[in-house]
Amino acid sequence: MVEDDYLPPWFSVAPMMDWTDNHYRTLARLISKHAWLYTEMLAAETIVYQKGNLDRFLAYPPDQHPIVLQIGGSNLENLAKATKLADAYGYDEINFNCGCPSPRVAGRGCFGARLMLEPKFVAEAVSVIAANTNVPVSVKCRIGVDDHDSYNELCDFIYKVSSLSPARHFIIHSRKALLKGLSPAENRSIPPLKYEYFYGLLRDFPDLTFTINGGITCIDEINAALKTGAHGVMLGRAAYHNPWHILGNVDRAIYGVPSIGLTRRQVLEKYQVYGDSVLLQYGFRPTVRDIVKPLLGFFHSEPGNGLWKRKADSAVQTCTTVKSFLEETLVAIPDSVLDSSFAKSPPGRGDLFANIDSLLPPPYRTRDEDAVQIL
Repeated sequence: MVEDDYLPPWFSVAPMMDWTDNHYRTLARLISKHAWLYTEMLAAETIVYQKGNLDRFLAYPPDQHPIVLQIGGSNLENLAKATKLADAYGYDEINFNCGCPSPRVAGRGCFGARLMLEPKFVAEAVSVIAANTNVPVSVKCRIGVDDHDSYNELCDFIYKVSSLSPARHFIIHSRKALLKGLSPAENRSIPPLKYEYFYGLLRDFPDLTFTINGGITCIDEINAALKTGAHGVMLGRAAYHNPWHILGNVDRAIYGVPSIGLTRRQVLEKYQVYGDSVLLQYGFRPTVRDIVKPLLGFFHSEPGNGLWKRKADSAVQTCTTVKSFLEETLVAIPDSVLDSSFAKSPPGRGDLFANIDSLLPPPYRTRDEDAVQIL
């Protein structure tokens, strides 16, 4: 259950398959206390069929709160069973995936982004999930699918899902999904961003909560989106590939509270203790390579980063512990970098939200800056 001292999800890290695993989330929580973290998407069938091995998929350290479990699926019975099994792990929210364009998900699996074409089924799925948990259930979706990409069709999806289910929070990836002809990676960049759709939803559904996702890469852009009315901002790969500069500024710049205040060296020391404690926990996994993967962007744009990555490529093939991996590679990084606390996030493109006011009326619900300081 969400505790009273969790701050609102003004900032969250997107669920990313093969990326936002326990290792990454542990690193993220060492850097930011208040960012909302999401699991990788877990198919309901995986949870149901791995009933005797659930810790491998669902367990997490208690300090990862606030944390959201993302579930995907199109079988109502399995969604119900999976939610009931997952509920014992105490996630703070469950998110239903209606946005993934991967052929593995939207193709044969018939879920993910394809479900946007079936809003009544999505409402039924959300209702089934909600009936098996006491925590809120949210929906992550695109702004459209293939040729079904008009604003009216998006409104129809939001209206039907929200009116026929308990869903009140929608995370909107502000690109449509093209299920034929584009890879998942291309679906993150080729369909154009249409932030006007997102801000239209703020106007037309004032009783719902909307988090914006897609194309936002830095702290300045996060704050710009919040000031323009977004209830929350979700970052994906930018938060993964540059965790120190993004997550390290979230608590102070987004939530208005002190940052954790650890140096890079201190974060790595804590992460090493975690990493070696879970090494080979499930037989042959996780390996040193699995555990150090989230560290590959840790020195983004810093002196020594290139040499460190080259050393890391070699070290993961020979090192048998996370401690030995760090001892072998950190000689490439200057002490001034290792012993530095959080630096200001580099500026973004600057004009990302510059034209929003010309697209729509003024903000519909803005964050109360005074409340930030109080919290």
